[in-house]
Amino acid sequence: QVQLVESGGGLVQAGGSLRLSCAASGRTFSNCVMGWFRQAPGKEREIVAARSWSGSSTYYAESVKGRFTFSSNSENTVYLQMNSLKPEDTAVYYCAARWDLAYVPTARSGYDYWGQGTQVTVSS
Repeated sequence: QVQLVESGGGLVQAGGSLRLSCAASGRTFSNCVMGWFRQAPGKEREIVAARSWSGSSTYYAESVKGRFTFSSNSENTVYLQMNSLKPEDTAVYYCAARWDLAYVPTARSGYDYWGQGTQVTVSS
């Protein structure tokens, strides 16, 4: 059974950085498309970034372009490096995955597996 586990969230001041990790068990990220989503209180869950396993196809929401980087250095773990954080980045962050897909979805419905989420709080 596939499980995704996020870590790395926390409290940081505006302008600071955090690196979120998403570790997979039960299957590697090979041949996988992956996404990071976030959900702030009272708001819909929204895409933050997405990429193919190879990295040849990537997507970043306009609100995070130039500040966030989605990367991977192993078959089991992916990362979301978040720099220049703003209070509006405060949310629960989720990683998501889907295997054997030829494109990178940006909608929630495009993903089959989800982590439990990690809280990111940015103070002003």
